[in-house]
Amino acid sequence: MATTDDSFNGMTEHCESCDLDTLHEVSVQIRTESRKEENAQFSREPYRVSECQQCGHRTSQRMNNA
Repeated sequence: MATTDDSFNGMTEHCESCDLDTLHEVSVQIRTESRKEENAQFSREPYRVSECQQCGHRTSQRMNNA
């Protein structure tokens, strides 16, 4: 579970690599999932990307799992 803290830009989350609760930079990225050029405009999905500020381990999760 992510929590906000008193830091300027980040969230405290559990890092699988560090096995600790560390400061993470969290963002949302729009990714194209289709490899076919003619369908690419219809295959964009939002992903939550979290990067540990201590070790650099990065995870991403598709936010639109309908």
